[in-house]
Amino acid sequence: MARFTLPEKINQLLHENHAVERLGVPAYNWWNEACHGVGRNGRATVFPQVIGLGATWNRTLIQQVANVISDEARAKHHAAVSAGHRGQYQGLTFWTPNINIFRDPRWGRGQETFGEDPYLTGELGLAMVRGLQGDDANYLKTAACAKHFAVHSGPEQARHGFDAQPPLKDLAETYLPAFEKLVRGGVEAVMGAYNRTLGEPCCASRRLLVDTLRGAWGFRGHIVSDCGAIDDIHAHHRVTKNAAESAALAVHLGCDLNCGCTYNDLVVAVREGLIAEAEIDTALRRLLATKFKLGLLDPHARVPWSHTSVAIIDSAPHRALARHAAAESIVLLKNNGVLPLPNDPGSVLIAGPTAANTAVLLGNYYGMSSRLITLAEGIAERAAEGTRLVYRTGCPLSGPMAPGVNYTYGTAAENEITIAVLGLDHTLEGEEGDAVASPVGGDRVAIELPVVQLEFLKELRKHAKKLILVLTGGSAIAVPEAHEFCDAVLQVWYPGCEGGRALADVLFGDVGPSGKLPVSVPRSTADLPPFEDYAMRGRTYRFAEIEPLYPFGFGLGYSKLSYGAATLGSTTLALGGRLTVRTTLKNSGPHDVLETVQCYITPPRDWPGAPRASLVDFKKIALPAGQSAEVQFDLSAEAFAQIDAAGQRVHHAGRYQVIVSSAAPGPRAIALGAPAPVGAEVQLVAASSGSDQN
Repeated sequence: MARFTLPEKINQLLHENHAVERLGVPAYNWWNEACHGVGRNGRATVFPQVIGLGATWNRTLIQQVANVISDEARAKHHAAVSAGHRGQYQGLTFWTPNINIFRDPRWGRGQETFGEDPYLTGELGLAMVRGLQGDDANYLKTAACAKHFAVHSGPEQARHGFDAQPPLKDLAETYLPAFEKLVRGGVEAVMGAYNRTLGEPCCASRRLLVDTLRGAWGFRGHIVSDCGAIDDIHAHHRVTKNAAESAALAVHLGCDLNCGCTYNDLVVAVREGLIAEAEIDTALRRLLATKFKLGLLDPHARVPWSHTSVAIIDSAPHRALARHAAAESIVLLKNNGVLPLPNDPGSVLIAGPTAANTAVLLGNYYGMSSRLITLAEGIAERAAEGTRLVYRTGCPLSGPMAPGVNYTYGTAAENEITIAVLGLDHTLEGEEGDAVASPVGGDRVAIELPVVQLEFLKELRKHAKKLILVLTGGSAIAVPEAHEFCDAVLQVWYPGCEGGRALADVLFGDVGPSGKLPVSVPRSTADLPPFEDYAMRGRTYRFAEIEPLYPFGFGLGYSKLSYGAATLGSTTLALGGRLTVRTTLKNSGPHDVLETVQCYITPPRDWPGAPRASLVDFKKIALPAGQSAEVQFDLSAEAFAQIDAAGQRVHHAGRYQVIVSSAAPGPRAIALGAPAPVGAEVQLVAASSGSDQN
């Protein structure tokens, strides 16, 4: 530390570091992306977008995917260094995962998240971190980063200046738990968000960075700003007067790394007495520690993974995992018996603007695959040679339908099965500056299927003998009319480089559908609270009062499942105790299944602002046809804790319902064909002191 000059120290706090050759410190660029594969750096395996990975509800699979991503990252990094390149997107510090809560389906970047539930998000986010960072005793494989801290989920157009004002109960109950889980699980970095939260810029927030992150949670890694967020402190939030004040405030409150160039003004800040050089030293120590953990200053021979071959990148085994993950992500929302398809259907029409669209495989923050298998290609590859297969675009993605004749309808009448592939791509939803067809800077104004697509589908229904709807996109799409008149409905998200083959695997029954929704799907935009309102009232399965079109956690399979009675290890539970919950899952159908068994808690209704239900655990169970299996959950009394109006965890004595089910509790899941949930009551008998209610 003593051998750095002040300008050299300051440069190390920017995302683009110059080499300090006399100290043996190489140039390095901290800005790297790995949302669902190594991003923006040439060839890589493209896995399903994160919302699709969330739909797998599979911790083990997510960690396997992240392990492959970090393998490819190491291979690409060392190849770049060997060639003398150390630029952006070629490093080992990845600004992944995005664990913001997908509170509103209009948010364009919700596709980057694991969904709307804090427990599911925390569990899958932690699995991603473990796969990215590895388990070596001395070195990090790559450095993961939990983002965007905190309370950040649109609107995109206002992200540089809005002030999120969640009730303290919602802050503690919904927006922070996943971050706490990743911090306590060892994530190396945390990224501050653009916006303010409760009046403070997130990258210069005493509440978030000092009191919560480093204080209450004991975070010891480094904090990085979102890109350009330090400039927002003075330019949009108007908390400071200029760049020097913004840089000094952010470093003083613990933001170590500036994605951007505002920290160059720390030279001015030191000269004017706005910050002491010792505070810059504190930030630099944290950043150097991450570089040491990654082996960036060590001889290659000492660092595991330094000889990882580039032959693994986009290799057959990695693509096989991408195909497997994509198949597990597909959610079957309706099936009147048309699926699975026979091996040799006589004739099939594939229609729709996203059927042969490579963009729908990618989502955002993607790498470049050497081969992108579109949904139409995957079906064509799997169909028997004797099957007549026809493809027509049918309608535009958005905008008006062309006047005149549309040959798609007549073609549908001539074929036994019509597969309509409709929905969204990353031009309609995404990040500010990226979703070029979004009228509001990346978000959606309405969550319904684009009007031109819905009108096309209605007309197609009049001609199609059997109509299967395949939805693409990274968020909830309200299709209540289509659900009624289509024979089957599937959600395939943005499924990655092997998406077409994965869809074919599920359509033809080579793989049974096992995806579960990581979000609720409302019936209409009118059912949503105002987008700018960060209160959770009326949002997600936990607080919405209006029954959804498709519930959180819902997804059908090709077999008939049932749950036996739920039995509890005890009818009472004291603080510090544990509760065993058991049920028997039975597969009485003809197909093997993967079923995600979900465990929810419903608190006493007298608790103020009580959630309708809260997910507390889940297990993905493989069950052969005709077999049964016992499923057990082991819950701590802490799982029953509630959050009061002041944002404090309390233990409210009373009767709690424990529910084991195939989807979030509610009548809609049963109406859609999910097995009936089972439940039992337990009495929480001991309340802690303080603000507890009895």
